[in-house]
Amino acid sequence: MITSLEIRGFKRFESESFSLRPFTVLTGVNGGGKSTVIQSLLLARLAGTSGAAAGGTVRLNGSLGLALGEARDVLNWTTDAREITVRLGGPDGESWVFGFGLPDAEQALHLDVRRLPVAHVPGIGSAVAAPAFTYLCAERLGPRDTLSVSAEEPDRIGVGVRGEFTAQVLALRESRAVSTRRAVRGALHHAEAAGPQLRVQTESWASEIIRPLRITARVAVGIMATTIRFGERGLSGEEIRPANTGFGISYALPIIVAGLLTEPGDLLIVENPEAHLHPAGQSRLGRFLARVAGSGVQVVVETHSDHVLNGARLAVAQDRSLPAADMITHYFDHDQALPIEINDRGELSHWPSGFFDQIETDLGRLARARRGK
Repeated sequence: MITSLEIRGFKRFESESFSLRPFTVLTGVNGGGKSTVIQSLLLARLAGTSGAAAGGTVRLNGSLGLALGEARDVLNWTTDAREITVRLGGPDGESWVFGFGLPDAEQALHLDVRRLPVAHVPGIGSAVAAPAFTYLCAERLGPRDTLSVSAEEPDRIGVGVRGEFTAQVLALRESRAVSTRRAVRGALHHAEAAGPQLRVQTESWASEIIRPLRITARVAVGIMATTIRFGERGLSGEEIRPANTGFGISYALPIIVAGLLTEPGDLLIVENPEAHLHPAGQSRLGRFLARVAGSGVQVVVETHSDHVLNGARLAVAQDRSLPAADMITHYFDHDQALPIEINDRGELSHWPSGFFDQIETDLGRLARARRGK
């Protein structure tokens, strides 16, 4: 597991360090650096698995959904340094360093790889066991009549950066059992599911988090595409196209499938899991992601939703599916990132100004407005 992250010279960070846990929440103001933290992990992943050696390059655009522009756009603007360093730490004092340099042409669309760790980096550096590393970006695919297919071997296919391969995974692996190679505390088998199969488990979790669902995924023969259709769970009847079910299902389903595909030791990064979900669904999805972390997977979540955070707090305090010591929240203010711990009652160590306090602010203003009339 990765226990620390140090970023030097990358975008807004001249030099910043973060503690990482099995479940790490990144939240805070827009432009505060949350995405930069995730992008540093993506750069490390690309450098560690693209076949690049020291002296090679990593692309700043395209791979893993990155769209960082030119090399000069990603260098920290407060320093004259022409290097970026991403240093990852492990639980036993391990240190894995990725070093990147600015090419001679600052308009280049890549960075030079100047340093790579020799040893394997948990979750980041393994290209052998897929999906192992899964990143779901904020801009996931909305409802589609057809979805893409991957040319990877079936056992190596993940849901894709935008969830584009979710239907293919479900179609090819629907009868495969969800892994039981997990701690009892964090078993991902849904209590009300009829069996351990991926499709059955996906339907059960989706029905709890989103709405009662029956899912049918198929690989369309001859056109290199997949389809996914929905129905009312427990009822036979006409299949419903994704466009007629709204965005919430299409945005949340890849997260559920990705979580169920994980194995202990994997790394799962999810941006804005709350998108298009009802607040109750946001809370349940936060609870599910915390449960994934409790099963031995390292999970990093970027969110603007207090419901997602509170769902994770419930996983700690009520479900006991995640130990309190295994969760940390980083709140990004305009000038700094503040770490927030949690105890086994789900209580946060502190509540800085601006940290999910807008409802109290607005309710106070409404109360004053009523008194003023």
